Amino acid sequence: MAKILIIEDSPEVSKMLRDILLFEHHQVETVDRGDEGLSRLRAYSYDLAVLGWELPGMNGIDVCKEFRSSGGTTPILMLTANKKISEKSAGLDAGADDYLTKPFHQQELSSRVRALLRRSGSQVTSNVLKIGNVVLDPGSYRVNRNEDEIRLVPKEFAILEFLMRHRGIVFSIEAIHSRIWTSEEESSPEIVRTHIKNLRKKVDVEGQPSVIHTVHGVGYKVDEPKLK
Repeated sequence: MAKILIIEDSPEVSKMLRDILLFEHHQVETVDRGDEGLSRLRAYSYDLAVLGWELPGMNGIDVCKEFRSSGGTTPILMLTANKKISEKSAGLDAGADDYLTKPFHQQELSSRVRALLRRSGSQVTSNVLKIGNVVLDPGSYRVNRNEDEIRLVPKEFAILEFLMRHRGIVFSIEAIHSRIWTSEEESSPEIVRTHIKNLRKKVDVEGQPSVIHTVHGVGYKVDEPKLK
């Protein structure tokens, strides 16, 4: 699961992009103005941005230039309706990592997104994750414990996947909230705690050590269970 920002003013194109990426279990935010997209990129952490060319407020080229000049490193996939090499080159020169010509096929979008995530060193394209007796398969969207399937709601799955991909690293409630919830969703630290509490009830086995560890005063991590 990657956290992806779509900056595109066409409602039809934006919805298509969002539907494709949500179907692949990514976390998606959308904005329809270039200046707002730049503000989001500067304020929040994303694994990838899909950036339109002609945008109100600020065009895609200027968004890319401004973001890169301020030190922004988020991979950018530029959308263009123009097949001219000069326009594609302009996007790459502005700091885009790749481009996609409209209209595009779902398979092409998906492959370019995966390639950019791999190229950036992101861990979100890895396959099956296993820690202790818990196995998470992002491809089939399933979690098993000792061969028994565990039914998780989307946010529980996203939290578990995020922590398993960063095993041994402690994340605060605020960091988990920033990663899993979009800026468009209403949420709070207490909601994050509630999801983690419910996740533990489903993943843990009574009398056995948990893969989800609380680091008091700091946050949570997923790691091999500690034997008592």
